[in-house]
Amino acid sequence: MEAPTIATIEKSVDEAEEIRTIFIRHTMQAKPGQFVMVWVPRLNEKPFAISYLEKERLGITVAAVGECSRRLYEMKPGEKIGIRGPYGEPYHLQENQEKDHIKDRMVVMVGGGYGSASLTLLAEEALAKGMHVKFILGAREKKRLVYVERIKKLVGEENLLITTDDGSSGRKGFVTDALRGLIEQGETIDKVYACGPDKMMKAVAELCTAHHIQGEISMERWMKCGFGLCGHCCVDPLGFRVCVEGPVVSFATALQVKELGAYHRVQSSRKEKL
Repeated sequence: MEAPTIATIEKSVDEAEEIRTIFIRHTMQAKPGQFVMVWVPRLNEKPFAISYLEKERLGITVAAVGECSRRLYEMKPGEKIGIRGPYGEPYHLQENQEKDHIKDRMVVMVGGGYGSASLTLLAEEALAKGMHVKFILGAREKKRLVYVERIKKLVGEENLLITTDDGSSGRKGFVTDALRGLIEQGETIDKVYACGPDKMMKAVAELCTAHHIQGEISMERWMKCGFGLCGHCCVDPLGFRVCVEGPVVSFATALQVKELGAYHRVQSSRKEKL
């Protein structure tokens, strides 16, 4: 197995309540949707989506949930962590580099909670390629919304649709309500990308498939190796490895995964209902 590179935490930025981006001094060639394995010394190693990618540093967004993530969340500038990667299948803005002309195409990002991490990076790439981007950002409540100002600067305030379950910010309801509204208004949508809770992603995939709109989701599963050796992140019933054949998969593939939105496996591989 690839040994992690020891890297230094440069700074941390609060994104929302108990959600923080850790910036690491590290150079990496990666694409939106790929992930890194982060080793917290004397504790554990976990996968994280890349949320910021700059020339000499990258950012990962961490929610203080679980022992390993909370320790990483609490680490200070100057402390050391291990990092290896990038791993996994990225998002696909175009399927054929020569024949698929993507300039002026409309894409929609649908992010739930800190699942918006990789989508924000993807929005940057899409805009750089001349695409039009709308971003639907959702959370349970206002204090859990992430990247609001960052996304506004990227796509423009008019192209950011915010939903909260309790109505404390933006539209009261779910991201699928906002997406359905765009579709029913006759908005031309070439592709939809979603990342967030399983049930949300399944609902997005089902809605888009019913309206013949293609897209991709990014699945989160417990990974131990990150490159397909241990099989810990295989999904039922297809058996593909999320760390290799994913984490990004098409709607068509996602809707064949019976566990999506129904259950997931914890660290011990035991099934746990969602």
